[in-house]
Amino acid sequence: QVQLVESGGGSVQAGGSLRLSCAASGGIISIRAMGWYRQAPGKQRELVANIRYGTSTNIADSVKGRFTISRDNAKNTVYLQMNSLKLEDTGVYYCKAEIRASLVGIQDYWGQGTQVTISS
Repeated sequence: QVQLVESGGGSVQAGGSLRLSCAASGGIISIRAMGWYRQAPGKQRELVANIRYGTSTNIADSVKGRFTISRDNAKNTVYLQMNSLKLEDTGVYYCKAEIRASLVGIQDYWGQGTQVTISS
């Protein structure tokens, strides 16, 4: 069964940095895309960044210039480097992947989420 495991969340002061990682495993044939979403309390989940197989990326305007997404295909892992963090970056960050897996075909998968808290 495919699963995504995130790590790297925590608490940091405004202006600081964090690096999130997400590793996919379980019957994977290929990964079409991997990305990050976040959700603040009382708000809808929003796209932060995404990277597709052909290395095409998109970044939300709110984090452009501060966050960088990258992928290690050999490890089925995606990273989110977050710099110059702001209070409004606080939320639960979720990894999402579009994966072709054995016996299932192509589906979207979500990680369990990792809390990121920015303080002044």
